[in-house]
Amino acid sequence: MSNPVFFPLRLSFQVASVATLLVMLVGGLIAYLLARKNFKGRTLLDILITLPLVLPSTVTGYYLIILFGRNGFVGSFVYDWTGWSIMFTWYAAVLASFVVALPLMIKTTRAAIESVDENLINASYSLGHSELETAVKVILPLSKKGMLAGVVLSFARALGEFGATLMIAGNIPGRTDTMPLAIYSLANSGEWSSANFMVLFLTLISGFFLYITNRYGMRTV
Repeated sequence: MSNPVFFPLRLSFQVASVATLLVMLVGGLIAYLLARKNFKGRTLLDILITLPLVLPSTVTGYYLIILFGRNGFVGSFVYDWTGWSIMFTWYAAVLASFVVALPLMIKTTRAAIESVDENLINASYSLGHSELETAVKVILPLSKKGMLAGVVLSFARALGEFGATLMIAGNIPGRTDTMPLAIYSLANSGEWSSANFMVLFLTLISGFFLYITNRYGMRTV
């Protein structure tokens, strides 16, 4: 396999894997809070988390630049303190993929948690189990299929992320060119055989992930 194809393939799986791991940790916690807790700002938090699903990914990328760019609200402090910026690195691709995939994990996991029979939860409390024990022994096991669906969909979304990645990580060959970015470059340069390979690969793997989600993930309880 030629290097122009191999590197984007490897980088895409690397970025998607790291982003999905972060999505699982952060998304699972936020989904639990939204499903089981009432707190001030809950609706606002839900809206902010869901925005990347409806905003153009380039707009999401723009916000990431405003926040994490060298002169951004967060990025400027990091740069002044360490001399390092996340911009135009593969870490920026992870950040972009994490932000756009997070809502999928939260939505599916929250729906799965909310579908757990409240009587089972109350029974656990009545037996003297704490909230943490109830979450670990009752809620999470009964929500695992919905959580699996969230993980699979998040990985697929992270693997196919384009706009936000282009904005914050750039399209640097051999450095930040994930498969979607590489496809764009290859199509522009007329290298159709390599572009066709990656398009077909992404199509097949995305279809496989959708099959896994439909087959195993949607029956949440």
